[in-house]
Amino acid sequence: MMKVARQATMLPMLVLGLTLAACGMGCAPQEAKVQRFGQVIGVKKEAIPEYKRLHAECWPGVLAMLKECHIRNYSIYLAEIKPDEFCLFSRFEYVGQDFAADMAKMKADPVTQEWWKHTDPLQYKLVTAGPDEWWHSLEEVFHMD
Repeated sequence: MMKVARQATMLPMLVLGLTLAACGMGCAPQEAKVQRFGQVIGVKKEAIPEYKRLHAECWPGVLAMLKECHIRNYSIYLAEIKPDEFCLFSRFEYVGQDFAADMAKMKADPVTQEWWKHTDPLQYKLVTAGPDEWWHSLEEVFHMD
């Protein structure tokens, strides 16, 4: 009798174990691959205070769209690269499945378009940027987690 009772209590544990094992083989959500991006653009010296002000008070709709488009860990840095010549360096991580589609979605967003009407005139395209680039994309040559 004891043997039957023990087997009866072990059956739910066995089912749970098999279920967990099966989920480990395909039921769990697939973790998105992290892609890192670095970009650079010129910023007009006289525009730096306005650029900093805008980003200190970044619009909630802009931040929401970045998150919706799977952008995370986004930073922008300011650097003086020669006397009186400045650039912005940005770095972010993309954790979505379709970068081009997410960027098209962001580009079509009315709030983001309005934001760019304020930020784009403060910047200038670098001569090394490609014909379809505003921010010039950089090659990652080293990364450490």
